[in-house]
Amino acid sequence: MAQPVLDVDDFVLRPWRPADAPAVVAAYRDPEIRQWHIHSMNENEALAWIEAWPKRWRQERGCGWAAACDDRVLGQISLRTVDLDEGVAEISYWVLPAARGHRIAQRSLTALTAWSFDVLGLHRIEILHSTRNPASCRVAERAGYLAEGVKRSEALHADGWHDMHLHARIATDYSG
Repeated sequence: MAQPVLDVDDFVLRPWRPADAPAVVAAYRDPEIRQWHIHSMNENEALAWIEAWPKRWRQERGCGWAAACDDRVLGQISLRTVDLDEGVAEISYWVLPAARGHRIAQRSLTALTAWSFDVLGLHRIEILHSTRNPASCRVAERAGYLAEGVKRSEALHADGWHDMHLHARIATDYSG
C-alpha cells in the first residue's frame, strides 16, 4: 500500500519530497521549533531525513507527512513510532513560522488521527511534548487528546532535560 495523501480543507498531508529539504532545514533553524529539538539539520541531513520516511513506511515503523499547500511546506506531522501488533503509535508535529495561526497542526492532527483509527485500525495514539510548550498542549487538547500525566525528565532538548506531558486518544474516544 502506498503512503496516502490526506486532504485537510485547504491543504494536504503528503509524503515528503526531496525538493522539501530547504523547508526542513528552515524548520530546524527556526528558534521556536529548535527550542524543542536537540539538533538542527543541514541540506544533506534534511535529505537523509526525507529519504528515511519511505523505508519506515515499508517497515511499518513510522510515517511522515509534509503539511503542504501546492508545493509550499506549511509544517509536518508524523507517526514517529508505530506498533501495528499492539495498535499504538506516537504523533509529533511542527509548523513553520509563516503558517502559524491557521491551526495547521490541529487540523493535521485531527486528519491523521481519523486515518490512524479508521484505516490503520490503531487502538491508542500518544503525543508527548515538553511541559514548557503550551502551544503543543493546546493543539493536543483541541484535537481531543486527553492529558494523562507527566513523564519526568523524559526528553533532552537544546536547553537540557524536560518533563513531558503525555496526551492520548484511544479508539473508544473516537467516533469518526
